[in-house]
Amino acid sequence: MHELTRTEAIDLVGRYEAGQEIPEQMRADVRLLGSLLGEVLRESGSAGLFEDVERLRLATIQAYTDETAEAFAHATAVAESFSIDRAHEVARAFTAYFHLVNLVEEHQRVRIVRERDGRPDSEGAADSMEAAYARLADEVGEDAALARLQALRFHPVFTAHPTEARRRAISSSIRRLAGLLQEHDDHLRDGNDPARLERRMVEEIDTLWRTAPLRPEKPSPVDEVRSVMAIFDETLYTVVPAVYRRLDHVLQGEHAGGRAPLVKPFVRVGSWVGGDRDGNPFVTASVTRKAAGIAAEHILLGLERTTQRIGRTLTLDAETTPPSDALLALWKRLKAADEEAATEIAKRSPNEPHRRILLMLARKIDATRLRDADLAYREPSEFLADLRTVQESLVAAGAPRQAYGHLQQLIWQVETYGFHLAELEVRQHSAVHAKVLAELDAGAGSSGELSEQADEVLDVFRTIAFLQERYGPNAAGRYIVSFTQSAEDLANVHRLARYAVGDGGRMPVLDVVPLFETFADLQAAPGILAEIVQHPEFSDRLTRTGRRLEVMLGYSDSSKDVGPVAATLALYEAQADIAAWAKAEGIELTLFHGRGGALGRGGGPANSAILAQPPHSVDGRFKLTEQGEVIFARYGDPEIAMRHIDQVAAAVLLASAPSIERRNSGAARKFADVAATMDAASRQRFFDLVKAPGFAPWFAQVTPMEEIGLLALGSRPARRGLSVESLADLRAIPWVFAWAQARINLAGWFGLGTALDAVADEELLREAYEQWPLFRTMIDNVGMSLAKTDPRIARRYLELGDRDDLAGLVLDEMTLTRSWVIRLTGGDEVLANKPVLQRAVKLRSPYVDALSLLQLRALRALRDAAASDSPADPDQQRLLLLSVSGVAAGLQNTG
Repeated sequence: MHELTRTEAIDLVGRYEAGQEIPEQMRADVRLLGSLLGEVLRESGSAGLFEDVERLRLATIQAYTDETAEAFAHATAVAESFSIDRAHEVARAFTAYFHLVNLVEEHQRVRIVRERDGRPDSEGAADSMEAAYARLADEVGEDAALARLQALRFHPVFTAHPTEARRRAISSSIRRLAGLLQEHDDHLRDGNDPARLERRMVEEIDTLWRTAPLRPEKPSPVDEVRSVMAIFDETLYTVVPAVYRRLDHVLQGEHAGGRAPLVKPFVRVGSWVGGDRDGNPFVTASVTRKAAGIAAEHILLGLERTTQRIGRTLTLDAETTPPSDALLALWKRLKAADEEAATEIAKRSPNEPHRRILLMLARKIDATRLRDADLAYREPSEFLADLRTVQESLVAAGAPRQAYGHLQQLIWQVETYGFHLAELEVRQHSAVHAKVLAELDAGAGSSGELSEQADEVLDVFRTIAFLQERYGPNAAGRYIVSFTQSAEDLANVHRLARYAVGDGGRMPVLDVVPLFETFADLQAAPGILAEIVQHPEFSDRLTRTGRRLEVMLGYSDSSKDVGPVAATLALYEAQADIAAWAKAEGIELTLFHGRGGALGRGGGPANSAILAQPPHSVDGRFKLTEQGEVIFARYGDPEIAMRHIDQVAAAVLLASAPSIERRNSGAARKFADVAATMDAASRQRFFDLVKAPGFAPWFAQVTPMEEIGLLALGSRPARRGLSVESLADLRAIPWVFAWAQARINLAGWFGLGTALDAVADEELLREAYEQWPLFRTMIDNVGMSLAKTDPRIARRYLELGDRDDLAGLVLDEMTLTRSWVIRLTGGDEVLANKPVLQRAVKLRSPYVDALSLLQLRALRALRDAAASDSPADPDQQRLLLLSVSGVAAGLQNTG
């Protein structure tokens, strides 16, 4: 094909953009940042870089829009024509473009939320807490709805799985650009000249361009802790009480803030960062202590500053707002403990008793952070008691606005975060426990000689006890047992704890949480639970907690075990069975969903998934893992975080509505035969692929699975062993990540086409799509997964392996699945029923193609070198890693 003339290029890009149906403000943002990036490439890139980027951009747009073999071959040739150094630069340029487009999309989401919230006639979105509460109240009555709302619990748990491909320095640059883009909006709205802001944007984009896109080395677990803390500092600390305030306004209208709130804090934040040691040798007991210390430092600093700020504003004179007797007694106690400070504060606030107290409480929080035993609080409940004394005094003095205004938000923050911020959870593999116990039972340690592993495992329990003593009982205590396959696996945790503390030692308070991951373990779960609750320690803990029990379900390993379709159905059945057992036993069950960010790991929209769960499996409580790029996508911006929490909490509240429970249970019964047919057919098709001789090494050959391990994504190793001869040792994250990089996304859809073909009744399947929420969610998620695949590029990756049989099986199943999804969802292509998502994918696809072609070039060179026993070319390795980072940014979906 000939190189396009300027007129042809303008026409091509115009036709491509016209097909995206992009909102005008968003289109203007993309053009603005894209043009500024072009300016940076001309100024800061090497000679001719901008022109080469444009050549590849136009070639991939033409290949995407024309869909001809000739156009695709031309785009491939352009990618192959660059020198290796130029290829590095081009890959970085496309990656920078994706960061900017992702920013624009996030900005557009914020814009939509603001526009909706700013409308005076707005009644809230259909999937908001306001709408959910109204529907629930209509079904069960106002009192019952309020009781359910006050028992609500949403518990996100941040994990350090290595799926955030971009560096923190890149994320920081993007956040600064986000602020400039908002200022740009404000200037345009006010009619001001935005030229100054555009100059600052160019500077920031130039910084983004000049910042190395790849980490020089893997982050340590402590680095990962600090990265997650940025989310707390920038959004969660203030967003969560704002969510409560908004909901209280829904319930109380104009009286909100002037009466005791009806809302009880329903968010709890958990963290595996620095606590999850399953397969990560770098997470030690020392790291866990540091992780808790860093989190406590952040929350205590936040509470101190907030308390001090509120104290300074409470300039209420004792004559207009007389203190209660309890407040005066509190002042005497505080003065006796810290007389010098009390004298100074009293001098500055001579007749302002409420102000005095708050300023003294700020000093006590500071003392807690600095571990000043004379002044420090022992636990958060003591601080809450003092704050409530102030609040009650204000109410009694006729100042309810001050009592239930900012002071109430501080109380909500303490109730939500305590002195620990996030409940640090420990996770370890059941096999490690069994191995250490075998050593201990054999008499090891009696002479002080323990293996390094045993010593480390025991030290974890001593660390948990320390953290509970130091930061309060909720700081740590959940202990998750990976690959729980028997009641003994759970009982072993208590045995190890007794070994750790010895005679007379302080036992940590433990909530031992089973994690059921494989297909067989999910099926065995109810029997294992029925056995373990008879165990003395478990029985005692159930009694102490009001018969509360937590059970974790692993989405990713079950999917890698039997395929995504059978895993989805098995997870539903497991939840239904566990929930039925818990209800019969009078147990308050919380199911903990190990959902990854990617669709192949159980990701996807959480609110639709919640509303598709079996009756009584939610019951107002929802806990899930949040990881990698998903953490920053959902919680990185305050307004998006507020909207996300609102959506998920609404679904959790609504899931127990009688109409939802009847719908889900009725559909499960009606389509039970369909589920059975799909389960058997999809599982067999999946086994045909993954159990074929030589599949594991073929998988490593046709995807960048091995090379992903070279990326400094996270502290955790990519696989449990050193070999790829078996999938058993391969972690689910690189399994999903590698298929996504190859533009195949197999982990998210493989087997569905065969499953639907086995049912063969299109009318019945359409009926299932309309009436069966679990099925609809599955089909829609597969549609999203397939939209990010590209059969042409996928075929090139599959050609890297000398297995036409396996390649054919994958491509045939992709075609069949795509055909069925389109037939069931309507339209003539996937995501036709999800126009906003479809637009987001189409906006990126040709640019992702450009990076995929560069990645393929590097991967072929590396495979050719390996075939001839030559050493890997480091320049080709770097190109591959740059392209991996870029594709991850483009797809917004890693592992």
